[in-house]
Amino acid sequence: MRRLDIHLKAGDRFDNVLSAVKASEPVDYYILDTEQKDRRLISVFIREGVEQVLMDNVQSALEGSNGWRISILPIEATAPKLEEATEGKQVKSQQATREEIYSDVATGARLDRNFIVMVILSTIVATIGLNSDGVAAVIGAMVIAPLLGPVLGFSMGAALGDDNLLKKSTLTLAAGIGVALALSLALSFVLPINLESRELMTRAEVRLDGLALAMAAGGAAALSLTSSQASALVGVMVAAALLPPGAAVGLFAGAGEWPLALRACLLLALNVAALILSALIVFRLRRIRPRSWIEQKNANRAVLLNALLSGFVLVASVALILYLDLGNKVSIG
Repeated sequence: MRRLDIHLKAGDRFDNVLSAVKASEPVDYYILDTEQKDRRLISVFIREGVEQVLMDNVQSALEGSNGWRISILPIEATAPKLEEATEGKQVKSQQATREEIYSDVATGARLDRNFIVMVILSTIVATIGLNSDGVAAVIGAMVIAPLLGPVLGFSMGAALGDDNLLKKSTLTLAAGIGVALALSLALSFVLPINLESRELMTRAEVRLDGLALAMAAGGAAALSLTSSQASALVGVMVAAALLPPGAAVGLFAGAGEWPLALRACLLLALNVAALILSALIVFRLRRIRPRSWIEQKNANRAVLLNALLSGFVLVASVALILYLDLGNKVSIG
């Protein structure tokens, strides 16, 4: 169960909002007069899965009005026990509201000092782990890498047609990858490259199973976010597709191993496109879209553009992978 607190002015629109609340068949609701004159608070207790409909209806009822706010609060427990929804009533799958998802994504896509520091620390650990063939160090770097936020932010921005979120997420993701590349390149002049490291050399192997990993990671990240599930472990999967290849590019480039650096760069580009595309697909399947039809039109255009761009990168990368594999087979034969 969730609780929605609706703060608004007492007036004509109050009746419209109250009608929307009653139409949602809430478990319970109450109305309070506040200390501020001409303002009221409606607290609505509603089953999980239908809060998005109520929020959309209330926002539509308050369209053009000012001085209102809706807050969502989780209910950890309630007594007496809440009866299961009777057969015939709508039972929807549990899903976070659009506003909750947007708030989480916007926070994770923020470019600030903490983000840069975490990228620096994770890159140092990843670079040392890759070069020393330390599996534990590479895994530890993926745990602390904060790259999940901007990836989901980009896909969410495309799903909603939100240019501000798209720009912010793009800047944050570019800054994170750029810092990882620059720092690993600088470390390559201090650390003698170890071409016998399995952890390092696997980041120069571009294969189709790596594409499947990135697609699964992006889809799982978006699904966990929309389902209000913990996404910490999913963040490790996303970081696994981005941070080690990025650190490998810097190490190979600093050592003058340009063919290996290009392969690692191809793997990085492939993973970025796969993560964004799969997350975008999940957002669309979960019906994460704007409320008004005008915003939906802009969102559809943004989704199409980003899907075509990501798809082009994926197709080009797969074609290059197949070409490289064919060249290796011919040279071996």
